[in-house]
Amino acid sequence: MSAPAELVAALPQYDIGESIGEGGMGVVFAGVHRTLGRSVAIKQLPWDVLNHAASSELFDREARVLASLDHPHIVPVYDYVRTGREHLLVMERLDGGTVHSRFHGGGVSGEQACAIGLAMLAGLHAAHRAGVLHLDVKPRNLLFSTQGVVKVADFGIARVISEGATLVTHGGEILGTPAYIAPEQAMGNALSPAADVYAAGTVLYELLSGRLPFDNTRGAISMMRQHMFTDPQPISGVPAPIAGVVMRSLARELEARYREAESFAADLAAAATVVYGPGWLERSGVPVLHLTPRVIGGLNSATAPSPPVEARTRPVARPQTPDPTLVGAPSNPPPNPPPKPDSSAAVLWLRLAAAAAAVVLVVLALLNPAQLPHPAAGALDLGGSSLAAPVEVDLSKPLVLTGPGNPGRVVLDLSAAGIPLGSAATEAKPDGNGFTAELTLPGVARWIVGGAVTADVRTGTATQTFTLRTSQHPLASAMGAGSLILALFALAYLESGLRTIRSGHRWRGAAAGGPVLGLLFGAAVWLCVSVLRVHEPAAGFGAGCAVAGALAAGLVVAAARRRASTVVSRPSGR
Repeated sequence: MSAPAELVAALPQYDIGESIGEGGMGVVFAGVHRTLGRSVAIKQLPWDVLNHAASSELFDREARVLASLDHPHIVPVYDYVRTGREHLLVMERLDGGTVHSRFHGGGVSGEQACAIGLAMLAGLHAAHRAGVLHLDVKPRNLLFSTQGVVKVADFGIARVISEGATLVTHGGEILGTPAYIAPEQAMGNALSPAADVYAAGTVLYELLSGRLPFDNTRGAISMMRQHMFTDPQPISGVPAPIAGVVMRSLARELEARYREAESFAADLAAAATVVYGPGWLERSGVPVLHLTPRVIGGLNSATAPSPPVEARTRPVARPQTPDPTLVGAPSNPPPNPPPKPDSSAAVLWLRLAAAAAAVVLVVLALLNPAQLPHPAAGALDLGGSSLAAPVEVDLSKPLVLTGPGNPGRVVLDLSAAGIPLGSAATEAKPDGNGFTAELTLPGVARWIVGGAVTADVRTGTATQTFTLRTSQHPLASAMGAGSLILALFALAYLESGLRTIRSGHRWRGAAAGGPVLGLLFGAAVWLCVSVLRVHEPAAGFGAGCAVAGALAAGLVVAAARRRASTVVSRPSGR
């Protein structure tokens, strides 16, 4: 593919050759500076993405930051040109291939994988300190110079392309390469250096184990869902000190993951030194330059980094046979420490108490009376039926109220457990010795009201309360269908939180979120049962169901948390 005329015209100081690469972040052409004779790579950014003023201005600012990055493990940007619709980055041309091509060609050893990881993290750390996130770290964006130095390419481009939106899709294309994307990046949440740490950990996992931490056979969307909702497969065939560091970098919860690249690099250096022995970095043959004192300290460390207390990753799978690369590994591993006292009895009691609270909820919902006690009715009729007994009406039609005298203005109010549902008012018309009033409820009230509700008729200074039943099906109302949907929503959200706890992760706000969801569930069940049975909702029974639901959910969450803490603290026995 030859360079387009617009690109040639925008860079007259360069001889521009054929395309040498193409991807979601643009097309790359080979070039040579006419005066300096320097070989360069010219990236033509996707104009259909950057043709908005906001995106163009953002990338102008980003390009200035990229040009200021000066680190041996970052591909340097020599020039940036913006003309018309073209956005062109002129960068160092690296002809040593990519980490992807080397990995799928001759392969890399464990020492080389760790050295590549240190070089990658060194470049990321320098960029993060300058305020630049990469957001598309992957083996194809790790390039080798002819001297074998690893350099990170394409800094900041994904961030600009996706500014103002999530990094999930743009024009149908996945940004942030699903196989390496961080959970918060896939969900469109706020991003930090921890997103690049996750991607770097995925690259290192692949280099060390020969596979990705998630199933990559079911498409991009499935891959992204795995990153968001499941834990990575434990890395196998990798010495335990290094495996522990890699798995921590892949923690879904930010609290359990390395928050910045330097910490990851320091622990990786220390773990590799324990496994491969002093001098492993020089023996790898992969130059790693400009290491920070913290990482150098890790290289000189004789002990493997210990996992953090708050880490929530799954146990790392250990090789079935002793790994000969473990330096000083004892022939007989130390026995497991004695297990902590089993708290299964406490978990059982919590579950039984939750079940009892759930039974109370159901019983209270079923005991809600069919009709609330109301004062003795007078001589008023609604639709030909006396208000002394529950009256069934069709709310889609005008309601005709009749009675003695001439009260003037007549008002009908509907409510359930004291919550207003709708109102209608009209002037009474004389009819013989009495009156007739035709009341039409608002259309919204007809959709809201279902089952049986409390009705108040105000005629002059008198108020008469009675039970009103609707002729439409209970589920054809917001009270019926809405309460059912609310109950299912609360139950589904509660179950989602419980799955989070059972999988070993922390559910933020579980202590308050569980009871609140239970309260909503209890109140919704009470209302749904009342509406379906055409019973007039009683506030006392609703409050009892809400309290029982909150208690049941709180106990279930407490049992799940206790059970999860018992599983985490108990040795695996392997």
